[in-house]
Amino acid sequence: MKTINAAVIGYGLAGRAFHAPIINCLEEFHLKAIYTKNKESGEEIRRRYANTAVVTDVKDIFQDESIELVVIATPNQFHFPLAAEAIAANKNVVVDKPFTITSQDADQLINLAQQKKTVLSVYQNRRWDSDFLTVKKLIESGLLGNLVEFESHFDRFRNTTKNNWREESGPGCGMLYDLGPHLIDQAVNLFGLPHALTADLRNQRECKQTIDNFELILHYPKLKVTLKSGMLVKIPTPRFTLLGDLGSFVKYGLDVQEDDLVNEFTPLNKDDWGKEPDSIYGRIATEIGGLNVDGIVESERGDYRQYYLSVYKALVGEAPLAVTPQQARNTIKLIEEAIVSNETKRTIDLNGMFL
Repeated sequence: MKTINAAVIGYGLAGRAFHAPIINCLEEFHLKAIYTKNKESGEEIRRRYANTAVVTDVKDIFQDESIELVVIATPNQFHFPLAAEAIAANKNVVVDKPFTITSQDADQLINLAQQKKTVLSVYQNRRWDSDFLTVKKLIESGLLGNLVEFESHFDRFRNTTKNNWREESGPGCGMLYDLGPHLIDQAVNLFGLPHALTADLRNQRECKQTIDNFELILHYPKLKVTLKSGMLVKIPTPRFTLLGDLGSFVKYGLDVQEDDLVNEFTPLNKDDWGKEPDSIYGRIATEIGGLNVDGIVESERGDYRQYYLSVYKALVGEAPLAVTPQQARNTIKLIEEAIVSNETKRTIDLNGMFL
């Protein structure tokens, strides 16, 4: 088996919790280097990854011919220039979500990767959330009949703001670019691209002038998809609500992998990785063979490793990417059109806007 040398640029939340520990869990990869200039981060990397170098100049990564995969886990504004530089150096690239700030930048990266014949993907790990995998399997089962409404929430409660770039008012900041890509990617993965979009974007906390609440409605011929996120949600709302002409499904609670990774648990040191507690299993009420059924649906097991295994298979020519740059570009286009919809207070026709 070929081992791929990988490097991570950035060791904030994304690099520390989502990329480095997952790559390190897979024998298909060797985590050769992590870029950070933060002294405390460097010390943590040395503690957690004995065989990984800490570098303070990204050029050390780009110029290392043994490194085949570069992961961009920096603030959003640096995704495009660093990914472009990595591709120009003939590196395969994974970019943390959001792919880029604009669809034009995404198009440029796609074209550059095609010219260089390098693999380019975007980290949509939440396709491997336990709750999403459960919802996907449930829809495919047909137990709810013809789906007419699908609602997905990713809410938090924080009435003050942290001093970080995600909550600033600059390009690519705010909730729409932070959690929007997850919710949009999941919806499109389930239902395909919508034909129209309506958006309501708000700033509800006076302490920061940035979008901290959004509601997107994706319009399909016979289906309404609502995607919502807010920072002032004290009582949890359902993570998923599905309504069909045979029944309904409601699911509370979030996938457990993020909390585990933040607390330095990984598939290497925790049994039952990605398994939700039964207290947050979803409830289904439907009709099966003329019988009314009301019960609990055991959640599928989540596993973020599957994203990087998909990248590995693409790198060695075994299978196509699960998350393509074209898909990620379309997500950015939907975000751009959501901003237009909010500003103009109208529904946007999306025909002809996608790759």
